[in-house]
Amino acid sequence: MHQQNKNIQKHYEGFLQTKKLWEHDAVYQLTQFEFPSISNKIDIEINEKLRLGKYIERLVSFQLEQDKSISILCENVQIQKEKITLGELDCILKKEEKHIHLEVIYKFYLYDATVGETEIEHFIGPNRKDSLVEKLNKLKNKQLPLLFSKECKAYLETINLNTKKIEQQVYFKGQLFVPFTAKDLQLSTLNQDCVTGFYINQKELLLFKDCKFYMPNKKDWIVIPHKNVSWLNFETFKNLSDDYMQRKSSPLCWVKKQNGELIKIFLVWW
Repeated sequence: MHQQNKNIQKHYEGFLQTKKLWEHDAVYQLTQFEFPSISNKIDIEINEKLRLGKYIERLVSFQLEQDKSISILCENVQIQKEKITLGELDCILKKEEKHIHLEVIYKFYLYDATVGETEIEHFIGPNRKDSLVEKLNKLKNKQLPLLFSKECKAYLETINLNTKKIEQQVYFKGQLFVPFTAKDLQLSTLNQDCVTGFYINQKELLLFKDCKFYMPNKKDWIVIPHKNVSWLNFETFKNLSDDYMQRKSSPLCWVKKQNGELIKIFLVWW
């Protein structure tokens, strides 16, 4: 149990240090939730079997509870129509006198200039199966409008809430990775501070043959790299990564350079 608490604390610290993907309503007029990232000792249990998105929601719930001006009115509410789930409300909270419907998102995106025309369109998932644009469109056209559905209004009436008095915001954090060949890429729309590292392909991996490697599990993707792990040498890591490449899966990795510097990268199959 003690080790689990330490792991949750590392995840929480990593989450807090991850920046919001943009400021205010700079993207798609989606207003970012303004909330200070103050570190606390986290003392909750989280089911380790939760997928990362749900795991993050538990961390956010704890973070919100630390603020005396906030009261959480409901969380993870499934809205149904005739036993068919239309969607889920992540959270409705009251901050001072304002009611807010909050959608929580934490994502990893890689910059590929060959995809789309704009900076936002260039960011895709590590395995090319999803993209930032797809997520933004889903938020704008499906997740946020759910609040105004007839079924959701009926639910809100049971907790004495009126949709007309609820403001909608997002808490969208993310880690962005740029090409190894363009490490100094400057962003104009998204938050530059979200650039966490770079990505390389199998050919570029040879440039790091003098480094040590570590491949964290998915939950640890949000953790800030540290030296207290079982590092792999280049050959062992390459053999391990070959299996990922064959499965068209791009792992996130920590790299320790000879000078001791720690960096975060994605090794991509494409």
